[in-house]
Amino acid sequence: MEKYNKQKVIGSGAFGQAWLVQSKSDSKKYVMKEIKIAKMGKKERDDSRKEVKVLSEMKHPYIVSYIESFEDPTSLFIVMDFCDGGDLHSRILQQRGILFKEDQILDWFVQITLALKHVHDRKVLHRDIKSQNIFLTSDGLAKLGDFGISKVLNTTCELARTQIGTPYYLSPEICQQRPYNNKSDVWSLGCVLYEVTTLKHAVRN
Repeated sequence: MEKYNKQKVIGSGAFGQAWLVQSKSDSKKYVMKEIKIAKMGKKERDDSRKEVKVLSEMKHPYIVSYIESFEDPTSLFIVMDFCDGGDLHSRILQQRGILFKEDQILDWFVQITLALKHVHDRKVLHRDIKSQNIFLTSDGLAKLGDFGISKVLNTTCELARTQIGTPYYLSPEICQQRPYNNKSDVWSLGCVLYEVTTLKHAVRN
């Protein structure tokens, strides 16, 4: 923590917070996830450390960059690039019913598709693709982030069985509690494309 100054909380969850921080050495801004591992069971602690490993191996222009991680007796800290354009979900809400231009939609969709291909080529399922986990930069880039519930598979054909993700974006096989693979991420990406095109969720009650 000696290397960063906390500026403000930009997100929070059951086990911690996300901070906007500034480097003391070069004044550059980053996002730092502070995860309270002292409150967790062994499985949750292992999952948090797994996110660090997955993030550190994802080097791609359309994936939020991992910078470093460290721990103290109570918390795990993960430092990542700051995307100054916010997340795609917030951007959709800002439209107030005015549709995005087709060129903008295509740019974002191609970028996130390339990011997802990079993830799947490394035999990883993201498992929580949604507009809140796609981050934007002021120069027009979209970046895939938040690998907190990702799963590393032994082979690209292996099936996962844990029901996890966000309801609006869940594939039919996950809803039916059937085994699934990287095609479920593709389904979720399709739901995001529908959402950014129509400003509505593809799957509603």
